[in-house]
Amino acid sequence: MKNTALLPYLTIICILALGFGAYRYYSLSKNYEQTTTEVQKLNSDLSSEKTQNENLLMQLNEQKNVNDSVVGQIASITSTVVGLAKLNQTDLQLLAQYSKVYFLNEHYVPRELSLIDPKYTYNKQEDYFHAKVLPFLLKLIGDARRANVPLEIISAYRSFESQTALKSVYKVTFGTGANQFSADQGYSEHQLGTAVDFTTPKVGATFSGFSKTETFKWLTEHAHKYGFILSYPSNNYYYQFEPWHWRFVGVALAMKLYNDKMSFYDLDQREINRYLIKFFDPD
Repeated sequence: MKNTALLPYLTIICILALGFGAYRYYSLSKNYEQTTTEVQKLNSDLSSEKTQNENLLMQLNEQKNVNDSVVGQIASITSTVVGLAKLNQTDLQLLAQYSKVYFLNEHYVPRELSLIDPKYTYNKQEDYFHAKVLPFLLKLIGDARRANVPLEIISAYRSFESQTALKSVYKVTFGTGANQFSADQGYSEHQLGTAVDFTTPKVGATFSGFSKTETFKWLTEHAHKYGFILSYPSNNYYYQFEPWHWRFVGVALAMKLYNDKMSFYDLDQREINRYLIKFFDPD
């Protein structure tokens, strides 16, 4: 009897429970739809942001490439300007092919000449050399002596007048034969201040037998490292073989000539001029 009296209440509770459950289901369903919509919107926004970021990254890379190109152009222009400045400060005569080819007039004097320390010269005589090239020459002699190779300078810079006087003496002594071993004034490499005649205490001023000495052998194997080349090797077209006569042409060109087994006068003047910019470079 009592249980029957509770039925209406239980029915009401069930109806309320079902209603609440339906409401909760509806509410959750709406929330799910809203959440799904928001997630989709967020995904869409994220995709849009990703696309924008990719576009920005692409633009950034393109701008970086442009900047790198500009930097490269600036570096190239800077290098060109520096090169032109070096060329402007380099005497264009220093790599000219003299010896019956080009002519130096009586007014030509190297821009800078330095007195050579007498300890490097034969009989301690006074001699001069191109100031910027002198360090290369002294290093060559110093390294030769450290290798127990005797090496002394017997002649370096000679002016137009000095070469005139020397050639006159040779003509008196040797007649026309002097033309085989001595340049006329204006055609001598010595006037540049970058050519030098070597000897040894034993060989002396006659140069007799110099080509058979250990000194000449050492020069043949090492002089190019210091920028010096043998101007008149055997079978050249200008003068007789002069194993004692060496000229500074810069390390870069001297190395090329040595590696290619060529002489200075074998090259075209235009090709030689390309090395002017490196003339004073140590390597």
